[in-house]
Parts: sequence; structure tokens; C-alpha cells
Amino acid sequence: MTADQDPTGPGGAAKPTVTVLDYGSGNVRSAVRALERAGAAVTLSAKPEDVLTADGLVVPGVGAFATVMKELKAVDGLRMIGRRVAGSRPVLAICVGLQILFDGGVEHGNSEPGMGEWPGTVELLPASVVPHMGWNTVQVPPGSTLFRGVEAERFYFVHSYGVQEWDFDVVQPRMQAPLVTWSEHGSRFIAAVENGPLCATQFHPEKSGDAGARLLRNWVDSLRKAVA
Repeated sequence: MTADQDPTGPGGAAKPTVTVLDYGSGNVRSAVRALERAGAAVTLSAKPEDVLTADGLVVPGVGAFATVMKELKAVDGLRMIGRRVAGSRPVLAICVGLQILFDGGVEHGNSEPGMGEWPGTVELLPASVVPHMGWNTVQVPPGSTLFRGVEAERFYFVHSYGVQEWDFDVVQPRMQAPLVTWSEHGSRFIAAVENGPLCATQFHPEKSGDAGARLLRNWVDSLRKAVA
């Protein structure tokens, strides 16, 4: 058994359990390894017992909006993500995983509904060069837990589409508005959202070097505190 596979962390404390949702998205192995290095005990699975009971769920996403929605539906992923969110169970979505949480996406003139957790439409970035591929800075709002210690760092993006507007109405007086992090390529677009148990990044933290590793550790640490 390797250190990454050991179910206990420093001092013998149990590692937070994380399931990476296995629905056919590419590049999940790098996310698994990065989360293990961040201190989680990781399972790659689409089984309801793994998805619903883990301390944290990671929803990766590579490719087209409509394809990811189709693949998630095929494994009942949308319902399971929705159940976790409704039960305040932590979820971290990455890249197209972030995009499908919005109202919908428009690709090549075709519209596809999303999960509708947040308002906004995923659209082609109005940049002279797409995809937006490489390292970019982000503008982090005060109070971020996800970006603690890496607010001024660069993160690795690979995408042609993004959400360029945010209009979220807080309907309950005691409800805290989500924290929205922005970046820019052709126009301003949403780089991350922190909304209670539901977090998401447009960039790939598992490909973002030391900054991405710190961000994943921040998220895994938040799981540890939640179950303490």
C-alpha cells in the first residue's frame, strides 16, 4: 500500500473520502492522483453508494457541454449531484463540470439546458484565439476558502466557452451570496464559484502545479472540518 492509498493521514486520523464521478469523462486519473496527494482517500466510481456517501464528490468535465450532460444522465449523475447539493454534501466540479451547473450552454448555435443551480449561459468566448489554453490569473473575492493562500497565483485553463455574466438574486435574508472568481480571455468570464457545499472551477486544478495542489488541499481540508 502506498502513502496515497493509506486510508489514514498524519497522526492516524482518517482521510476524508472523495469519489470522482466516473461517467466517461477523460483525464480523470490525473484528478484522482492530485486529490490523493491533497490528502483524500479517493474512489473512482459512478455507483450511488460511492457517490452519495463520500465526504466529497468531484465532477470532472472534458469536451462539449451537450456530451457531458448526456453522459451524466446515462449514469444518473445529475440526480446524484442534485441529491448531494440538496443535502448540503460537498461537491467540487471542474471545467465542463462547472459549466453544466448553469442554466444552459450554447455551442455551434445549439442550446442545451444545464442543471440550473446557478443563473447564466455558457457561450463562446469572444477572443481572437480559442481555445483559451494556458496559464491565467484570477480575481478572487474576499473571504474565499478555496483560494486561501493562492489568491495571486496563476491557474491552467483549457476551454473555448465560459459564463460571462452573473446575476444571482439572494431570495432569503440569511442566505449568503456565492463567491465568484473571475478571469479574462477576450472578455471577463467566471473562473470559479463557491456556493456553500457546491464549488466549481473553470480551470483544471489538477494541472495547475503548486497553486492547484494548494487549492485542492484547501477543499480536502474543508471536508475534514465538515466531518470532524
